[in-house]
Amino acid sequence: MSPPRRPLAVVAFGGNALLHPDDLGTVEEQIRRADEAAGWLTDFVHRGYDLVVVHGNGPQVGQVLIQMEEAATKVPPGSLDVAVAQTQGSMGFLLETALRNRFRAEGHPRQVSILLSLVVVDDADPGFDRPSKPVGPFFSRWRAENLQRDHGWQMVEDSGRGWRKVVASPRPLEVLGADAVRGLLDSGHAVIAGGGGGIPVVRGEDGRLHGVEAVIDKDFTSALIARQLAADLFIILTSVAQVKRDFGTPRETALPVLTLVEARRLLDEGQFPPGSMGPKVEAAVEFVAATGQRVLITDIDHVSAALAGEGGTVIVPDGAAATG
Repeated sequence: MSPPRRPLAVVAFGGNALLHPDDLGTVEEQIRRADEAAGWLTDFVHRGYDLVVVHGNGPQVGQVLIQMEEAATKVPPGSLDVAVAQTQGSMGFLLETALRNRFRAEGHPRQVSILLSLVVVDDADPGFDRPSKPVGPFFSRWRAENLQRDHGWQMVEDSGRGWRKVVASPRPLEVLGADAVRGLLDSGHAVIAGGGGGIPVVRGEDGRLHGVEAVIDKDFTSALIARQLAADLFIILTSVAQVKRDFGTPRETALPVLTLVEARRLLDEGQFPPGSMGPKVEAAVEFVAATGQRVLITDIDHVSAALAGEGGTVIVPDGAAATG
């Protein structure tokens, strides 16, 4: 008879956790940030959870795209899906190394694996008709016009700072390899998966997969992973300790608990902007509605207190108790 499964925690955080805005962007800095992340990620294992980590990659994929542009006269630049794959590998390497070192130092038997994650999107997703996600470096008008003419890029002027490429941000439909993640968890591994929201792929009419130039929001992908794996705990880490109504105004109010009805109403009112808290709350709502489980949204500094019910924002099913 096989032993009972441990409860599963899916933890999502942004690429800024490994590369802060005021960092120089060196590998050494990111190694140090990964070591810091390993400290609070290991706490979930101490609490008895299996662990799946989903990281963002915004700053890191931006670096890769800048490197491609700077080397464009010497090496043909790669596509955005390939850049996402590159950062899944590099960031996964840093996190896996840090977690392995932490587990070893603590004498913990847990192993660590990274899964290169393909995520299926719909090639008819409305996002492909209206690309709006800026990626990569800023260009002069002349360079932007050349890229638009020669490569078919869609370019927009960005607040007087220059021109940038914009791509689609489609919704994820399926994370390929979820069964492999479950197998790794059952064999005693912590797993890093869905990095950067996943490598976006579409299925052709013949069933063949091919990559597309797009950016998938890591919050939606992490929610999908949590659903596919039937997670017991889903945590979205962000830059603030709690979700707030009227954020940044004199009427700002912390929201320790949100029901689905309340969260949807505030989303409809535009309380949570699309570029920041909006996708996190929307992803949480999708997970809670599909599973009946709760979602915790908080920042890294307050995650331990929030797990003890002393902070953060919990999104719960309608009619659920506020605590417990």
